[in-house]
Amino acid sequence: MQRDDFRGKALIPYRVSILPPLASVFVTNIAAQIADNLIANGVETTTVRKICQTIAFLSPAVCMALSSVDLGLPPWEVVGILSGGLALSSFALSGLYCTHQDISPEYASILLGITNTVGAVPGIVGVALTGYLLDLTHSWSIALFAPSILFYLTGTVVWLTFASSKPQSFSKRD
Repeated sequence: MQRDDFRGKALIPYRVSILPPLASVFVTNIAAQIADNLIANGVETTTVRKICQTIAFLSPAVCMALSSVDLGLPPWEVVGILSGGLALSSFALSGLYCTHQDISPEYASILLGITNTVGAVPGIVGVALTGYLLDLTHSWSIALFAPSILFYLTGTVVWLTFASSKPQSFSKRD
């Protein structure tokens, strides 16, 4: 099938795919300023990291849930909701991705490698789960968004329970 065969058939032009990354650039700068200001005003670093990461996890989950329910919104508004949720996930750059440096500047790169490896597991499991749910429900919104929402919510609970930005003993020199 030729590319031209699809012209005019999409509800939303493919060019809108640039919106989430563009919005992320904007949000990243805001998130960094918010985190820095909170720390400068005496808020504990762990608390700031937890706030930022919670925003990064819950925003996409809420926006995916909203976009998967038929609210009667035009497609461009749904794109806006999803773009906003994905942009707000940039708060992770002031949450999770700063925590490695907080707990061990010397081993931050190794810690980032470990956490990124663990963080890739939901992506691997999610692909199979999405296919299974699509076959089971014949609903793209459930199949696509339900696993992501589940992983975001699980990540939020785990993060809020266990995350800490306190320097660790393995990082201290004798």
